Amino acid sequence: MIGDRNPLAKVDGGRHTLMVSATTRQNNVSFGFVVASCLQITKVLPIFVSMAEDLDLLVLGHRIRFARRQKGATLADVSEWVGRPVPYLSQLENGKVEPKLGLLQELADALGTTATALLDDEAPDRRAYLEIELERAQRDPAYQALGLGHLKPSAKVPDEALEHLVTMWHTVRDRPSGGSDQRGPDLAERARAANNALRQEMRDRNNYFPEIEALAGRALAAAGYSGSGPISERVLTELARWCGFTIERVGHMPRSARSITDMRDRIIFIPDRGGLKVRQARSVVLQTLGHFALDHSDTRDFGDYLRQRIESNYFAAAVLAPEGPAVEFLREADAAEDISVEDLKEVFYISYEMATHRFTNLATQHLEIPCHFLRTDSEGVIDKAYENDGVAFPTAIDGGHEGERVPRQWGSRQAWNATGSFLLHSQYTVMDLGEYFCTTYIETETDRHPYAVSLGTPARFAHRFRGSNTLRREYAREREIEPDPLLVEQWAGHAWPSAAERSHVLSALPPSQREFSPFPGVDQIDVYRFLERQRRSRRN
Repeated sequence: MIGDRNPLAKVDGGRHTLMVSATTRQNNVSFGFVVASCLQITKVLPIFVSMAEDLDLLVLGHRIRFARRQKGATLADVSEWVGRPVPYLSQLENGKVEPKLGLLQELADALGTTATALLDDEAPDRRAYLEIELERAQRDPAYQALGLGHLKPSAKVPDEALEHLVTMWHTVRDRPSGGSDQRGPDLAERARAANNALRQEMRDRNNYFPEIEALAGRALAAAGYSGSGPISERVLTELARWCGFTIERVGHMPRSARSITDMRDRIIFIPDRGGLKVRQARSVVLQTLGHFALDHSDTRDFGDYLRQRIESNYFAAAVLAPEGPAVEFLREADAAEDISVEDLKEVFYISYEMATHRFTNLATQHLEIPCHFLRTDSEGVIDKAYENDGVAFPTAIDGGHEGERVPRQWGSRQAWNATGSFLLHSQYTVMDLGEYFCTTYIETETDRHPYAVSLGTPARFAHRFRGSNTLRREYAREREIEPDPLLVEQWAGHAWPSAAERSHVLSALPPSQREFSPFPGVDQIDVYRFLERQRRSRRN
């Protein structure tokens, strides 16, 4: 409507017509003026109508990506043009966030198109249609029940493959149900199978992920990292801004969550300094940012949840101990035959466990040292495990290691009875498949039970590590670890132990009769209440 009480003209958005009033004609108001004014309204009117309806964010994202590629622009180019960070624009193109009206118009102007064109509900081309349909298929509960990992249709996946996948899915989806039980394996079995598959993938890659290393490098460069030593508070803040977020410390966080991200207002909440130490806070923030930098979406099954956690943890470690300076430091230590995870921990101001993980990322790739990692409780029950050096971890019938107990002769258990500075224990262990050297650290700075972190390697590489001159040697061959049959016979049926509480990754797994939660172990209702309290406090 142009004019106040006596409108000069009205725009009918539904019929796309312009109705000029009699007053306009009688007063000889310039018709050109009226048309020009109405064009300003009609330029945005379709946008208001479309934004009011339910947007298909997948289609919108693909149309934005299509327009960007048509212009020959990169995400970095668009970021500069509209003033939004690259990770946010990536999420937008992948249909994970809904843009505000102003941003949509800015994008249209920058890409040489219109907001109306971007809001069209049709896929821009056949390839985009197939990618959208594949994503919709993978969000379907029936598809998720298959227990398959998420397939990202990268440029390396040919159109023909997508045609086959989408056609097969449409056939299965539209097929009448036969009434048979197709729920698949038990949820716990699928989770452990997914965990085993991820461990094998890590072993095949020597636990080195070049794509995440490269992403961490770009993030650090954008944040102004100096190139040596631990990252500063300023760099951490700039990293968050690069991903489109701010960081806020608060009290009274839900106990089941280490951080909570307000996707609407782009705020990452972490406990105040009384609830989370500086070293821990940096890791938590970066693990959270890792999800967005790596373009993660809501998890659909436990395998997806585990993969995302591994990738976000890797991103955090790659930022806190950047590849370049970390490799340079390790090579100097290697030349002096004095490699020490403890030193890596201190130089980059990270936890011992993260320093150990970081060593496994870089050792084989850059130093050609095979190795293994273990995290166990005081009784030797495995919480996490990785190896590419052939060490034989205790293994369950399904191929998993979590929940299995290592022999009492292993360093992971011997360390609890050892004495020495910094709670470090080094020893050689003779096994059936060979001899290994390991160093174990007892982590006591935790709000949970203390645990042991062990890093080991075949004995022929031991001379490159600090502590390799130890005289401690244990024998854990099959004949040494087999229980005394007389002892078993004497006490069988006469003991009733009460198991201690365990706290390994699969403990967050819901019972098989319950539906999978995207955030295992977290009380989501409590999280929503927390976010609402924070939002109200900011309004006041």
